Amino acid sequence: MLPFAIAERTVVAAGRGGPDADVIAAASAGYPDVARHHLKDIGPGTIPGWAAYPLGVAWALQSHANGPLSASLYIASAVPAGGGLSSSAALEMAVASALDDLWGLGLSAADLARAGRLAENEVVGAPTGIMDQYASLLGVPDAAVFLDCRTKEARTVPLRLRRAGLELVLIDTGERHSHAGGGYAERRAACEKAAHVLGVPALRDLTPQDLPRMARALDKETFRRARHVITENVRVAQAVAALEAGDASRAGRLLTASHASMRDDFEITTPALDLAVEAALRSGALGARMTGGGFGGAVITLVAAHRVPDLAAAVSSAFRAARHHAPRVRPVLASAGARKEA
Repeated sequence: MLPFAIAERTVVAAGRGGPDADVIAAASAGYPDVARHHLKDIGPGTIPGWAAYPLGVAWALQSHANGPLSASLYIASAVPAGGGLSSSAALEMAVASALDDLWGLGLSAADLARAGRLAENEVVGAPTGIMDQYASLLGVPDAAVFLDCRTKEARTVPLRLRRAGLELVLIDTGERHSHAGGGYAERRAACEKAAHVLGVPALRDLTPQDLPRMARALDKETFRRARHVITENVRVAQAVAALEAGDASRAGRLLTASHASMRDDFEITTPALDLAVEAALRSGALGARMTGGGFGGAVITLVAAHRVPDLAAAVSSAFRAARHHAPRVRPVLASAGARKEA
């Protein structure tokens, strides 16, 4: 996996709660309601809506604490929800970091990431992985995070884009998705099925040389899902090598190939996402790829800095012609991950 953190922040103010032990209260600038629950009452399906994320994190962290816990949380976020920018992981890691400090837990990044994933899997009900949580914690300016999701080993890969006269430009289509929906879960189940049929712990244990055997053993749809994962692992390793060699053109081509695989094999793109990629490439972008878990959201493009206005104009024109809602096109910076502000 090769994510990076962006400059948009989710901020959490955390303080000790009232006299009631084991009560977590959460309020958000984006929602009118205040959620207040006893930790013992939090579990799968118990918290509706946005509050499942912060309260789920508190629930996941309680096993690391001695004695009663309480907290009052206030949340404000500039990360668009459901836009393919890991807003849920940003929220989870902001809350986890704040509670770790408030409760004096002294947890590692790995512990905090696991708490976020546990909250999302168990309380929210979304079968997501752990990449976004690590990116939200370990991001550094002008670098991506190269993460092995099995071993949890991570290292930074310098991007050095400004030095090369390049920009990362985000095209937000305005379409929103939810990882708790069926599409994401279906893709994960297909990958698990393929691994089981092929007799391996996970699809990462296979290589492109296994594709002919896979085609014989799997139905066509499951084969396509598995082929995406296997070829994507290869593309990630190749992208790391390209970035380390300063080969931006190759990195861009790999971005575009990744999008094509998500479109044709994993089938998680949308017409708006595909249009954004096509328009960006026609305007001269080196590469373009959908971000996030699919079914809506945004596209990230790699483009020469002097071509950014052309890209924005081309994408906006294409969306008008297709009668899509106007996209939001803006540069983004690889930035630092979670930190204490005050």
